[in-house]
Amino acid sequence: MAEIGKDIAKAKQILEAGDLVGIPTETVYGLAGNALDADAVAKIFETKKRPSFDPLILHTSKIDRVLDFVIEIPEELKPLAEAFWPGPLTLLLPRKSIVPDLVTSGLDTVAVRIPSHPLTRELLAALDFPLAAPSANPFGYISPTQASHVNDQLGEKIDYILDGGSCEVGLESTIAGLEDGQVTVYRLGGLDVKRIEKVVGKVQVMTHSSSNPKAPGLLKSHYAPTKPFVLGDLKKLIEEYTNKGIEFAVLSFNDSFQSMIGERNFVLSPEADLHEAAKNLFAAMRILDSMDVSVILAELLPDEGLGKAVNDRLRRASVQE
Repeated sequence: MAEIGKDIAKAKQILEAGDLVGIPTETVYGLAGNALDADAVAKIFETKKRPSFDPLILHTSKIDRVLDFVIEIPEELKPLAEAFWPGPLTLLLPRKSIVPDLVTSGLDTVAVRIPSHPLTRELLAALDFPLAAPSANPFGYISPTQASHVNDQLGEKIDYILDGGSCEVGLESTIAGLEDGQVTVYRLGGLDVKRIEKVVGKVQVMTHSSSNPKAPGLLKSHYAPTKPFVLGDLKKLIEEYTNKGIEFAVLSFNDSFQSMIGERNFVLSPEADLHEAAKNLFAAMRILDSMDVSVILAELLPDEGLGKAVNDRLRRASVQE
């Protein structure tokens, strides 16, 4: 298994040698490699078993360094960069040729963000190159929010994981860009769209899944546990699966069903706090997936604020190919 620690110099040495490191961000843990080294980027795809048509996000330490590998930050997007970097916002920007095609799936834009986690920002500041860092999990599975999650899934394939504790946000970044001159959100995530609109006015939301996505994390089936994941009215689902004699666990928003099913119930937020629910989502899915049950039953959250992003993940997890 991988070594887990806080040794930035060691992580830097591994990355400079063209190998991969698990890194913490405020959203989820990333599987990081030199974004300007096509061989290192290929290792990311190989390690995650990620399809090469799904683009990666580049991470760097400050806005000035973004211009090392993008042509410009369009005027319409600059207010967002200034307001929310560092933070859980990714921008799609016109790329320079220095960025390998494998990073962008051949597109003329590259996804970029500046994470706010202090440990990873310190690492990024020490490097001469940006890091490509998709979530540090096998492709399509639940994103990791603790160093131990990374080790459980990829520890045999990488040497080192920077331990930054539990992720503060717990959902992937919101992805925005320009579509015909209009600020557009391509992926709902840890930054509420309402906060974006306070800065740039009304935006369009285009989060349709695709087999050849323009932005990362838009494939129809994604963020999924290994067990069947069923969305619906939990009271009805619990009754249905109890009558069928099928062993199940429950993922609920704020209601507890322990009086009906015992300890196989994870409540995302007893206080019905959408931020707390978002932070707990992936860890909860992972816990339930490890239980000795045949299916996981879940419900959607109120479709507002961060609830929209959580619901996006829940719907993708429930898709059965």
